[in-house]
Amino acid sequence: MRASGAIVAQVLDMIGSEIREGMATLHLDSMAETYIRDHGGVPSFLNYAPKGDPDVAPYPATLCISINEEVVHGVPSNRRIIQEGDIVSVDCGVFKGGYHGDSARTYMIGEVDPKVRQLVEVTRECLERGISQAIAGNHLHDISSAVEEHARSFGFSVIENMVGHGIGTDLHEEPPVPNYGRRKTGIKLREGMALAIEPMIAMGRSRNAISKNGEWVAVTEDGKPSAHFEHTIIVRKDRAEIMTLP
Repeated sequence: MRASGAIVAQVLDMIGSEIREGMATLHLDSMAETYIRDHGGVPSFLNYAPKGDPDVAPYPATLCISINEEVVHGVPSNRRIIQEGDIVSVDCGVFKGGYHGDSARTYMIGEVDPKVRQLVEVTRECLERGISQAIAGNHLHDISSAVEEHARSFGFSVIENMVGHGIGTDLHEEPPVPNYGRRKTGIKLREGMALAIEPMIAMGRSRNAISKNGEWVAVTEDGKPSAHFEHTIIVRKDRAEIMTLP
C-alpha cells in the first residue's frame, strides 16, 4: 500500500504543478495514466464498474476531475476546459503489488473567490481532523464527527450520500466512512485497518450529491461549489500512518 500510495501522491504533485487555466481535463488524465503505468501501477478507476448497478457503464478514465459544483466523479473530457477562478478536485487511485492507494486534492485556479478559497482550506482541515481520530481504540464515527463539526462551524454543508471507505485488495471495502456522525458510535478501530477518509464539503445547503441519466458525475443539489480531499491511512496506536503523502 505504501508503493501504490506513493504513486498516487506523485501523480497529484504532478497535477498540482501542471494544472492551469485553459487546459482540458482530458490532458491531465492522459498525463496521469502515462505516469502510473510508467511506474509499474495500474489506474484503479479505469473501467471500474459499481457493484449492483448495471445501468452505469464502467468508468472511462484514470482520474475523476470535478469542477466547482461537481462533487465527485467528473469524467475528463477534451470539451471540459479549466477556467480562471475554478476549484478543481482531482481524485486518483492506483493498484500496485496487489493493493490500492486512493487520494484526492482540490486545486484553486488563479484568483478564487475568498469564500470559495475558505471552503477549500476548511475541507483540507476537515481531512486532517478526521485523520487525527483514526487511532486504535477510537470508534469509526469519531472520524466522522470530527469532520462534520469542523465543516459546520464555518457554515458549510457535509455531503452525506458520498462516503469514504475501507481499502486494500479491493478499491472499495467495508466499512463505509461517513463525514457526519456521533462520537463513540460505529465500530471500534483496530490497529492495521486501512481506510480512505475523504471529506466532501459544500458551500450551500446540499446534503446530497446528485447525478442524472446514469452519468458518473455527481453535483450539489443547489449548484454551489464543493471541495474534496482524501488520504489512504492505516490505523495505528498513537497516530494514523498516511499512505498517500507527497
